[in-house]
Amino acid sequence: MKHCQWCDNQFKPNVSYQIYCSADCREKATREKIAERYARNRLQKLSRKNRKCKNCGSKLSIYNDEPTCSVCDINPSEVNKVLKELKEIADGKIELN
Repeated sequence: MKHCQWCDNQFKPNVSYQIYCSADCREKATREKIAERYARNRLQKLSRKNRKCKNCGSKLSIYNDEPTCSVCDINPSEVNKVLKELKEIADGKIELN
């Protein structure tokens, strides 16, 4: 008896080199390996590129898929709106529920 390398169930192998108990386990393991390889290759490609924010020119993280950095993604009018609301709460003009 062997243990399946995917689900860890015991099974009787049909051939000596069988490592998965079923075709389903084999397919799931293969899909995971392909996804890991894709992610690793993608990070390697991005790490070689010198990507810069299209607005401010700062260097972008390899994990950032957007053309702009997180600082440039912030909408100044939304920040001002929230700051105004906070000031009104602090001044007692707005009561919290």
